[in-house]
Amino acid sequence: MAIESISTESFWSLWKEDVDCVFKRDPAARNRMEVVLTYPGVQAVAVHRITHRMWVKGLRFLPRFLSFISRVMTNVDIHPGAKIGRRFFIDHGACVVVGETAIVGDDVTLYHGVTLGGTSWNKGRRHPQLGNGVMVGAGAKILGAIAVGDNVRVGANSVVVEPVPADCTVIGIPGKVVVGKGQSSNTRYGFNLDHHLIPDPVGKAIECLLSRMDSMEQMLEANGIAEPDYQFLRFQECDVDNQICENDCAGGLHVAKAV
Repeated sequence: MAIESISTESFWSLWKEDVDCVFKRDPAARNRMEVVLTYPGVQAVAVHRITHRMWVKGLRFLPRFLSFISRVMTNVDIHPGAKIGRRFFIDHGACVVVGETAIVGDDVTLYHGVTLGGTSWNKGRRHPQLGNGVMVGAGAKILGAIAVGDNVRVGANSVVVEPVPADCTVIGIPGKVVVGKGQSSNTRYGFNLDHHLIPDPVGKAIECLLSRMDSMEQMLEANGIAEPDYQFLRFQECDVDNQICENDCAGGLHVAKAV
C-alpha cells in the first residue's frame, strides 16, 4: 500500500471511492446524495483529504482550523497529519479520534467511539498503523505506535496496546487474539461484519473452571473424601434465580431439585 502517493492523486477520484464504499458496508445507504449529505463520517474524511494535502505542503494553522470546524460539524476528529488510504469508512461517525501520526490502510472501517490514540508525549511516531481491510468495532481503542495487520477485526470496546498479526480477531482489555488465520469473510464484498460471532474468552475460561471444579468434586466423592450429599451442602446457600446458575453451575440442578 502506497499511502504516500494518496496525497498526490485526484481528490475527486478518492472522494468517489469513499462514497461508493459505503454501499458495500452499510445496508442503510440508499443513494449517493443521502450518503454525501447525511453521513458525517464521509464528510469528515472528505475534509481530511483536503487538509492533509495542505499539511503535506507545510501549512499548519489552516488545516488545523478546518479540521476543528469539521470536528464541530461531524463529531469526528481526524488530525490533518494522519495518513489515510483508499475507501476509508467511518460508520455513524460519533466520537471517532484519529491522531496525528496514525496510518490507516485501504478498505478500513471504523465504528463510532473508536480512538486511534498515542501513548507518548514525544514528537515522533506515537499512533497506530492499521493494515488493509481492518474493521474496528464500536468504542474500541488502539493505542501507541503499534502495527495492526491486514484483515484484523477488533471487537467492540477492546483496548489494543500490542501489535496484532494479520488475519486475526482481537478482543478484551487489554486486547487478546482469539481467532487466528483462516477466519472467513462472509459477505459478497469480502467484509466480515458479524460482530455477534466474536467469541467470549472470559466466559469460556469460567466455563472451564466450573467444569474442572465439578470433576474434582465428583472425584472426591468417589474416593470417599467427601460425603454423598457434599454438593447439596456446598451449594445450599446458592440462590438459583437464573438460567445460568440452574443449568451451568456445578450443582445448580441438584440444588434446584433439592429446594
